[in-house]
Amino acid sequence: MMTAAQLRAARALLGIDQKTLAEMAGVSLPTIQRMEASDGTVRGIVETLTRVIEALNEAGVELIGDNARSDAGGRGVRLRQPAPKTD
Repeated sequence: MMTAAQLRAARALLGIDQKTLAEMAGVSLPTIQRMEASDGTVRGIVETLTRVIEALNEAGVELIGDNARSDAGGRGVRLRQPAPKTD
């Protein structure tokens, strides 16, 4: 599974725009726009999601799920729950 935030972050790490990602994945620009505009987990046709994830993987982006380890090394970011605020 991939979230819209992960998709936007992956593009930012690669320094590419939505159109370029669409071309890399062989999907339409509106498809990428819809994916990035969704709330939470990206939903769609499995084949389309697979194409986008494979394009990101080929470009060097590893999508890391909740509580998953990343043993491959390399630089990256991970979003975690913020620490509770103390007064």
